Amino acid sequence: MSTLDWIVLLVTLAAIILYGIWKSRNLHGSESYLLADKNMPWYIVLLGIMATQASAITFISAPGQTYTDGMRFVQYYFGLPIAMIVISISFIPIFRKLNVYTAYQYLESRFDQKTRVLTSILFLISRGLSTGISIYAPSIILSSIMGWNIYMTNAIMGGLLLIYTYSGGAKAVAHTQKLQFLIILTSMAVAGYLVVAQLPDGMTFSDALYVAGKSGKLNVITTDFSWDDKYNIWSGIIGGFFLALSYFGTDQSQVGRYITGKNLRESRMGLLMNGVVKIPMQFSILLIGALLFAFYSFQNAPVYFNQQAYNTLKEQDPAVVEQIETEYSALHTQYQQQAKAIATNRENNEALVADFKQTQQQISVLRDTLRQHINRAAPTADNGDTNYIFLYFVKHNLPKGLVGLLFAIIFLASWGSISAALNSLASSSMMDIQLLNIKKELSDAQQVSIGRWHTLFWGLFSIGVAMFATQMGSLIEAVNVLGSLFYGTILGIFLVAFYVKRVSGHAVFYAAIVAEILVVAIYIANWVSFLWLNLIGAALVIIIALLIPSKNQASTS
Repeated sequence: MSTLDWIVLLVTLAAIILYGIWKSRNLHGSESYLLADKNMPWYIVLLGIMATQASAITFISAPGQTYTDGMRFVQYYFGLPIAMIVISISFIPIFRKLNVYTAYQYLESRFDQKTRVLTSILFLISRGLSTGISIYAPSIILSSIMGWNIYMTNAIMGGLLLIYTYSGGAKAVAHTQKLQFLIILTSMAVAGYLVVAQLPDGMTFSDALYVAGKSGKLNVITTDFSWDDKYNIWSGIIGGFFLALSYFGTDQSQVGRYITGKNLRESRMGLLMNGVVKIPMQFSILLIGALLFAFYSFQNAPVYFNQQAYNTLKEQDPAVVEQIETEYSALHTQYQQQAKAIATNRENNEALVADFKQTQQQISVLRDTLRQHINRAAPTADNGDTNYIFLYFVKHNLPKGLVGLLFAIIFLASWGSISAALNSLASSSMMDIQLLNIKKELSDAQQVSIGRWHTLFWGLFSIGVAMFATQMGSLIEAVNVLGSLFYGTILGIFLVAFYVKRVSGHAVFYAAIVAEILVVAIYIANWVSFLWLNLIGAALVIIIALLIPSKNQASTS
């Protein structure tokens, strides 16, 4: 990067950190540190909810996901608006009425303490692992920029974001997310514009979309039903609904955002607006990936976007790299000519399209061969390509200054989501585990101190997880697979709590353990795609809990 890019990058990051610390001054007690005094307007709630979802994974990996697999990933969000309505009607009023710090406090009043602790542990495992992957995402950028070892950049990224999360708690998270998310959306729009602006002379936005469509990258709706197809309209609406219902309704990283609202109306408004704007936002980010595919159909493109992994192979086996580069150069020249011919001859061009797709397939096979060589050369390194496609464009095609700003934005996206996750992890481990059996009254200073120690612990835990995230492929897919292993079981516990009043804590506790074991077994056996695990986990908890005889137990809700 240029000197100007470095200045823009460092100044932007420093300004956000200082702003978060300043806005979170005068903390007083756990309600202030963990819940921001429950004084956030709906638009702050909305931005917090969306920024918590839209980590660096979204902005790094989503365009690459479209580049390699098309836009069908957007179907994953189709069940989300329905889930927002259900949560607004059933979940939020209960959480606010009971004045809870965490979603799992409700489970103790409805069932018993062991059910609360079990559900909290399931959340802590899933969110702690996911947060580690989220730390890994911006580390890729720093590693790409500096050429540093990925383990070093994991430690640096994780350490930096701990600063204002540890210091400022929920207030720092909420106020920095507000700025982060607005700047992020603006910057992504600018990046999309620049992709189109740098198309070759004579090529337009319409031409780019046409070529992307003919390449199968605009496959937004997939109606064919298959249990093992990860993204179709059925798994998106049904599996996506249950995933969103669990994520937004029971995951403390999200519950912690909307229970900070001033009142029930503000919390509901923030959540419902998320249901309205999430799909268009995600569609736009994925569309950038389709435009990038068209861009690199017209322009020169590297044989492999992960330059660090590529250079490692080049040093170890230059003869193999030279042979692949020679084949690729000839294929891609032919590919560019075919893409331009398709864009300018749209009528009766079936033969052109067939030749274009054949060349596209040959390039794909060549890249797969290269990937295999890279994996053999460095089996433990981050050798994936998907997460580097958008970064390559940013680094090589954006003007000076804007490169530094966009990298800063991706860092901020990561910090916004990770700081919210660390805050929710600290809230849950502190309130649902450590303080559960402490009878003595703690001072405000003691509460804040304990909250900070929990934040520090989960920050270090997540950095540790990030060290093992190098072989997970597409990060946006990996983090959702991981969540689906736990969210169905957690959701099932809450659905029983809300709607099946005759089931006791004894029954639901053991039902959740059995259901979680079965969900993991189904995933390992690869019987269905991951989105269906959310429905299966929830259904298993309900069915097994109904089959287990319930002990007599008074319950309230």
